[in-house]
Amino acid sequence: MSCPDPHDSPWRLCVAPMLDWTDKHCRYLHRLLTRRARLYTEMVTTGALLHGGLAGERRHLRMDACEHPVALQLGGSDAVELAVCARIGQRWGYDEINLNCGCPSDRVRRGAFGACLMLQPQLVADGVKAMLDVVTVPVTVKHRIGIDRKENYGFVRDFVGAVAQAGCRVFIVHARNAWLQGLSPQENRQIPPLRYDVAYQLKRDFPHLTIVLNGGVIDDAQIAAHLAQVDGVMAGRAAYHRPWWLSGWDQQFLGGPLCPLTVDAVEAEMVAYMRREAQEDGTPWSAIARHMLGLRHGQRGARPWRQIWSDHRLKALPADAVWAKARACLPE
Repeated sequence: MSCPDPHDSPWRLCVAPMLDWTDKHCRYLHRLLTRRARLYTEMVTTGALLHGGLAGERRHLRMDACEHPVALQLGGSDAVELAVCARIGQRWGYDEINLNCGCPSDRVRRGAFGACLMLQPQLVADGVKAMLDVVTVPVTVKHRIGIDRKENYGFVRDFVGAVAQAGCRVFIVHARNAWLQGLSPQENRQIPPLRYDVAYQLKRDFPHLTIVLNGGVIDDAQIAAHLAQVDGVMAGRAAYHRPWWLSGWDQQFLGGPLCPLTVDAVEAEMVAYMRREAQEDGTPWSAIARHMLGLRHGQRGARPWRQIWSDHRLKALPADAVWAKARACLPE
């Protein structure tokens, strides 16, 4: 019997859900660069979907057909509400429903979801089961490895064990504690120490589960090292700020060809997308261009090029005119 190809894992390489960043325009750019990595929406709360009507659904869930495979991340704690929203997400065509159990912000804590849910594993298990009962796509959980300054492996092990009993088979492990007191969300992404060994141990203790590591991943060498220990890797801010990095993922890690597009071709595709979005939805080019400001990171002319695309004084111009100005900043 042949061994399964590790490239076949749907979670082998992922781009993290990032609030205010991984909207549909960002995901369109990322999909130009990698055809196979798994993409995630920014977190969408159950309240936003349940109380926003059809307009709210369209605002939060509209996506381009090219984005697949793409997952919807939900924020919430009520099992009934999560089930309703999971069903809505599947109806809109998402390939996965992910539950946020890792965000440490004050707003999330007041809503009784995010990282504080790790203190209530049975509540998470109930929500996961409720979603699994009404959808056919995978239901996954993204979580931290601990709460506040306690570094107790048994805490995260028992959390994963309880949620797995409800039917969850994929856990995305942000390998830092969430300090719910005294740190901002930004500080929570930097100050609590990364402990990759905890994610590795989870894989050893739960070999039948898919364990995806997240946190501090910034280059190919790290991806390769982590993939020797766990089933998948999720990159976040480094992928956002240096999107061209994604262009090598398919060939190096996912069993596919190298991205066929040049940086210039990707920019041209994004300008064409800006035209379509302006015509179909009235989207200003600046709402899209902000996601590609790191596209030419490290190249000659990148700084003035970036300044043009981020110049709000040019908002009244059409995207093609701004594009012409940006290209003029680049060396021949």
